[in-house]
Amino acid sequence: MKWHVQPSTIDGTVTLPGDKSIAHRALMLGSIAVGKTVIENLPEGEDVQSTARCLRDLGVPIVLQGTQAAVDSTGRYFASSSPLDAGNSGTTLRLLAGILAGQPFTTSITGDASLRRRPMRRVIEPLELMGASIRSAGGRAPLTISGGSLRPIRYVMPVASAQVKSCILLAGLYAGGSTAVVECFRTRDHTERMFAATGIELVEEDGSIRLEGGQRPRPFDVAAPGDLSTAAFFFAAAVLTGGSLTAMSCGVNPTRTGFLRALEEMGAGVHVAEEREIMGEPVADVTVASDSLSAMTVQPSEVPLLLDEIPLLALLATQARGVSFIRGARELRFKECDRIRAVSDSLTALGANIQEVDDGFVVTGPAPLHGGTVTSYGDHRLAMMLAIAGSVATGKVTIEGAEAASVSFPQFVDVFRECGGVLYVH
Repeated sequence: MKWHVQPSTIDGTVTLPGDKSIAHRALMLGSIAVGKTVIENLPEGEDVQSTARCLRDLGVPIVLQGTQAAVDSTGRYFASSSPLDAGNSGTTLRLLAGILAGQPFTTSITGDASLRRRPMRRVIEPLELMGASIRSAGGRAPLTISGGSLRPIRYVMPVASAQVKSCILLAGLYAGGSTAVVECFRTRDHTERMFAATGIELVEEDGSIRLEGGQRPRPFDVAAPGDLSTAAFFFAAAVLTGGSLTAMSCGVNPTRTGFLRALEEMGAGVHVAEEREIMGEPVADVTVASDSLSAMTVQPSEVPLLLDEIPLLALLATQARGVSFIRGARELRFKECDRIRAVSDSLTALGANIQEVDDGFVVTGPAPLHGGTVTSYGDHRLAMMLAIAGSVATGKVTIEGAEAASVSFPQFVDVFRECGGVLYVH
């Protein structure tokens, strides 16, 4: 599939699909709980569907109706007769590995070609320290996990990763004793918030998160807040094209708002209103308006709080006055594609002055973008970022492999057009 994007102004008010990170965790905790859990505003992208499919293959009763999921669970899992398929979802594979490590049977879990290239040793090592036996393809999927009888550990994270942290905490529910995770940098805390909201007790102190094994979450009802990482595309488009965009009922978890802080640092107007809380998660209506942009610097300590939005920040930096530095983001090389190289090559092809470095970018702006043909590299976030670039370019931008966007946001084209974007699908 190809997208053809022409210059336009992005403006308006949107209500976006539920937060993907929260949806994955809600499905998994609902499957551990005994009783009925109902999740509203479930995103319809392929990643969350992969989590639901894997849980069903483990014997968890899940009924999906549009954007609602009903999980009526006994809290038990059963061995699957075939390998679990996590599709393109690293969250599915890494978090579910923690649960599988606590089960008294052997399970294999794999994914598509992109996911099988991504590093899994970061979850294999702590789970083996806890007593699981794991076979892998050189530290990558497929993983064959023989679990049960886990022992607690105190694990100092060598990389900042909310997925690894969550994997260990989920495994810790099945361990006998106190499991602790120590973070090098603060990462997304959706797992900790959802644990607390469903009755699982945690102790957080001095950069560590500790829990006692044997706990089980209560069943719950929740409406997932709008996904801030999805809203970020439209915020960036509004800033670049001279518009104003409001995202209603958007998640504003402090471990996710690094992108908003970066926009403010660059000079954009950001307004947060109607703040409230849903199951421990802060939610608000967020408006971002355009303004003259100045260069910014992203420090390594900030990266875990805006890792998914860094391709958008690189695009914004191409239109900002001065030299922007984004460092400490080497983790981007291990996403659906090597995002550092892909972002640099794609934006350079459209006229940007962007230099790839080992762990990020150096971007000099403003540099007018022109039309051209680029590729998504099979990466959903790259496809959508390039559509935003097309909205500010002086000519038509064609994006090959645009179907990759369906992994996280199949409604992207509709919402983009509703906000004034000019996009044709071929």
